[in-house]
Amino acid sequence: MKRVSPLAWSGAALMLLLSACSLAPPLKTPAIPTADAYKELGPWTVAQPADRLPRDSWWTLYDSAELDELQKRLIAGNPTLAAALADYAQAKALSDQARAGLFPTLGVGANVTRNRESVNAPLRAATAPTDYTNNTLSGSVSYELDLWGQIRNEVAAGEANAAASAADLENARLSLIALLVDDYIQLRSLDRDSAILDATVNAYSRALTLTQQRHDAGIAPGLDVSQAQTQLDAARSQVAQTLAQRAVMEHAIAALLGEPASNFSIQPGIVAITLPQIPTGVPTTLLQRRPDIAAAQRRMVAANANVGVARAAYFPTITLGAQGGFQSGALSNWLSAPSSFWAIGPNALLSVFDGGLRRAQVAQARAEFDASAANYRGVAIGAFQQVEDSLASLNHYHDAALEEKAAVDAAQRTLDFSMALYVKGAVDYLIVVTSQTAVLQTQLDALNLDTLQLRASVDLIRALGGGWKSPAASGLASSRRFEHMAEDGT
Repeated sequence: MKRVSPLAWSGAALMLLLSACSLAPPLKTPAIPTADAYKELGPWTVAQPADRLPRDSWWTLYDSAELDELQKRLIAGNPTLAAALADYAQAKALSDQARAGLFPTLGVGANVTRNRESVNAPLRAATAPTDYTNNTLSGSVSYELDLWGQIRNEVAAGEANAAASAADLENARLSLIALLVDDYIQLRSLDRDSAILDATVNAYSRALTLTQQRHDAGIAPGLDVSQAQTQLDAARSQVAQTLAQRAVMEHAIAALLGEPASNFSIQPGIVAITLPQIPTGVPTTLLQRRPDIAAAQRRMVAANANVGVARAAYFPTITLGAQGGFQSGALSNWLSAPSSFWAIGPNALLSVFDGGLRRAQVAQARAEFDASAANYRGVAIGAFQQVEDSLASLNHYHDAALEEKAAVDAAQRTLDFSMALYVKGAVDYLIVVTSQTAVLQTQLDALNLDTLQLRASVDLIRALGGGWKSPAASGLASSRRFEHMAEDGT
């Protein structure tokens, strides 16, 4: 058995040691200050370990079969979501391209040519043939030694960017579904506004008839008739304005579904929408649930790996290469041993002067990491603000809605009293007008507060990351689900 020299063992050990080298700095994630609990809790519940929002179907908490159907149509037809899926596919392909650098490159080639050489070619031998055949069959292999971790850092950056794109896809899905739910809530609120206004128009029509009869009997002045007519016309105007707002909201939903507004409609109606009780969890789990925070964190990882890629440019690129094959002027001896050729050996390339290019590239990579780290911290802090904002809105809108419902009852009693007194001739019609205006306004305000609570609950769910099955749930699983959907055409 041939003895291996100590020098060979040392060289092999050195190569293994260098192959594990990486010039990417240790990842330093910015500290995100968190609290033990949210400040604005109000009547909302704190999540327990088994108490989780359904991540893949959180919109079902609003208990609307029509909304469930609209969500399916959004997933199938929304162009923004389709673009986000394509962006993820592109990022995944770029990651696979970077990974290919970890493996050797193999190539084969064949060439059969008939050649004629110039008789007057420089340095041409007198006995050299003018016409000759060149048959070549060759193969080659090359492999770049990743001594400084450049390729591995490129792979790490590619994988982190792909994961960030997967989180972007989940965030786009979350945002679009939340926007759909919000638009649907507003549309159904406008339907309820229309119902209140239609009832108001009918009541004002009866009041106008009453004042007209009293005027014809000489009991009431013409001013009463004019005031009653003004109230009726103003209410009819509000009906038309509400219908215009509803049409615009219906068109917005059509655009979300990727359908032409001209071919889309939602039947008007009074639809009850449940205000869900939302488990909020604890603030620290928010960093693990929000897909936009995950995307920002993964881009920070990619930027850190790119620092290692830039620093590796200071060191030589070493490539192991080999090629060989057969070459002959005749087919009869083309693949014979005398026709064989080969070459093998390493190749090293080092830039010794670049005018500060590499130094500038490292500085750029470090600056990109600093920017991504600051962006990660900003996204995380903004997420806590959004949760607190939504909790505060829910808390205070809830209290305001209770007071406003009491105001509606009081305003209705006032209107009943004033109308009775007017019929008896005890008060002017202006008192009735004032009471009518108060009733309509408090009714609309009460409905608006109900709508604001529902919309704030959507904002809260979106701020919490759209529901979750476990604190470690990632957007990558959702991206795979979307890939499956794209393959199925669903």
